[in-house]
Parts: sequence; C-alpha cells; structure tokens
Amino acid sequence: MDDDKKNSESVQNSISSNVPLVSREGEGTLFQSHELESALGESLSCTLDLDTWKRGEDLNQLYGRLEQEVREAVEQESRIRERIRAEVFPLLSSRPGAPPGAGIYSVPVEKIERVHSGLLFNGAVEACDATSIVHDTLPVSITQIGVCLVSYRGDQGSWVHRVYRRDLRVSGADPTEEALAMLERRRLRGSTDTDDKRDALSQLARRGIMAYAERAVLLHKSDSLWRMGHGNPVPYELLTGSGSMALLKASLELLENLVEYKRFIYIPSAPRDRVMLTIGNALYPLEFAIVDTATEMMNRIVKNGHYQRSYRELAEKFVQEIGPQIVVGVYRASRMAPAFTFYAHADCAMEAALIAIGDSALQEHRGFPMLIDVSDSICRTLFDTDSFNTTIHQAYADAGAPYQYLRERETRW
Repeated sequence: MDDDKKNSESVQNSISSNVPLVSREGEGTLFQSHELESALGESLSCTLDLDTWKRGEDLNQLYGRLEQEVREAVEQESRIRERIRAEVFPLLSSRPGAPPGAGIYSVPVEKIERVHSGLLFNGAVEACDATSIVHDTLPVSITQIGVCLVSYRGDQGSWVHRVYRRDLRVSGADPTEEALAMLERRRLRGSTDTDDKRDALSQLARRGIMAYAERAVLLHKSDSLWRMGHGNPVPYELLTGSGSMALLKASLELLENLVEYKRFIYIPSAPRDRVMLTIGNALYPLEFAIVDTATEMMNRIVKNGHYQRSYRELAEKFVQEIGPQIVVGVYRASRMAPAFTFYAHADCAMEAALIAIGDSALQEHRGFPMLIDVSDSICRTLFDTDSFNTTIHQAYADAGAPYQYLRERETRW
C-alpha cells in the first residue's frame, strides 16, 4: 500500500503545475557518461570508434539492428501507454493548478458528423497559414511573406509582402565613413544563406512579422465563426517581439483581441513537449485531454527574454491576464496517426477539440487538420520559391550583376 501511494505521488509530481509541460526555449543540457550510454545503448567511445561502423556499401547489414530497435521501442511504448491511462489520466483533473475542464474525453462519432456538417463543410471554420522565403546576398536580403486564408467553401484570400534589408541606405556620405559603417554592420551579421541567431533583424523579418501577419489575418480578415491557426497562439517570436519592442507592443494588443474573441484553435505540427505527447500517445482514437494552461510556458519565455524594463512589465502583465485563459490539450484522431497538441480558449476548449478531431479525422493516416494542410498547400503554390528566385535573378541581371552575388547553390549544376 505504501508503494502504491509513493508511486501515485511520484506520478502526480511529474505532471504538477510546477513541472513544465512545455519544453524550455533555447535551454541546453549536460549529459553524464552513464546517461549517454543508457540512452544510446552503447558507450560514446564505441560510437566514435570508426572500426565499429559499417562500410557504406554494406548498409543492408544494419537492417537487423534497425528492426530490433524499432520493435522493442514500440512494444515498450505500448506497455507504458496502459500505465499512463491507469496512473496519470485520473490525476489530470485533480492535480493542483489544473485548468477548468481538465481531464480525458471521448468523442462519439455522431458528434464528429455534426461538426462536419454544422461547422466545417459550411465554411464556419477558416484556417490561416503562412510561408516565408529569404534570398540572402551581400548587397541585399529579400524576405517574402505570404499568408493564405481558406475554408471548405474555397480560398478566402491571400496577402503577400516583401521586406528588403540593406546594411546601409545612406547616400552622399563620405566614402570612407560609408565603407567603415558597412563593414561594422556586416561584422555583426551571420554568413549569407544561413539562419544565424546572431542576425536578430533577419529573424524579426522572417519569423516575427510572419507570425504577426498570420494572426492579424485570422482576426481582421476572417468573417467565420471559428478561426484555426498553425502553431501556438502566443508564439515565442511575438511574446519577445523578436527583439523589437515596437513589434512586442503591437503583438500584445493583437493577441489580447484574438484571445478575447475566444473561438480559436491552434494546432502545432511539431510540438516540443514530449510529456504532452506521451499523454497523447496513451489516448484512444477520438479521445482528447485538457491538461494545462499556457501560463507556465509563457512565463518561461518572458523570464528568459530580453526586454526594456517597461516592456518586461507589460509582457509580465500580459502573461498573468492571458495565460490562464488559454488551455493546452492533446488529441488523437485515428488509430494510425500520432497525437497532436492543441491550444484553445478555456471557455470554448471542448468545442475547439471537437473541431480539431473532426477536421483531422478526414486524414486518417495523418490525424492532422486538413484545413491547415489546404492553406499550406495554397500558400506554397502561390508563393513558390522558384518564381521568387527567378524574379530576383532577373533583377540582378538587369543591374549588370547576373552571377556575382548569387549563392553557391544557385549556380551549381
């Protein structure tokens, strides 16, 4: 009996509100030798010893090990699954800090049919997705951001914007001073054709502005009852302003209005939180769980972000007010598909989960909302990389520099 109580307390601690349910942004980890060996199934020295490696032409000899590792991993997950259902699921609704409505829910097929006919197929749900392309060369970096809004009634609109970044835009200055100023600015940037974290302005142009545009389109351009987005409703790029306090201020106002609207649902395609995914993996088809609020996740972003003092206070106030209103859950749409995380307003989370499952059930093999996939497909077709690069190549040719500033990959046979 004491062992059972101890196990129950251990499980509850693992999902308590004091333990993060969302992975930390940008944190590193130090591994001890025994931890590496336990995870890899061999010592690091063995992994680094090239004499233990197979020759490239003998790749088929590795299949036996591959088959064994995958089979054992799947079997282990199946065993853990049932323990999570028995030990963890009952605690989701009773643990300290659990949001209203926390727990496990099963969705009857009849409700999925009503969601299809009453919301999805009559256009009462619109989804938004965006794409960005960067062409980075020494003279100028060009970022194209395209956003598409769709419903099952058809294309509801698309918007595109291009940002042109040059390291220096002055003219008529002393030539020496102009050259030195350009060298100094370029010293602080990363290499061309890479996504370098040191280059905060490029990150702002590509990720921050795109994240803002997606949410602005959903809020201001959609006239549907429900709004569906890709990712997190309050992403890292907007909660930090991507280094721009002007973007932060505009973002917080936009996000407050979006959350106030309430009828939104966001589904990320690659969630980082493996605890949440492990809970999701224990779900049966057409089940969902409401697990936590977004408060802790948002708090960690603000705590580790770089703000001017007054703006940090603004961000902290935003988290205190908005964080508890957003719940984080997980759902599984079909037996073959993985589980996916979702974000919704606490007052509308049940209906939001039904919409996510209903739309995802249309793709039994993926279990991911088809409306988001449609929006993504239209975006990539309208704002494709080849057309974008072709216009840039033509512009450089017209400027008398057809090859001088092109990236190595663009001139490779």
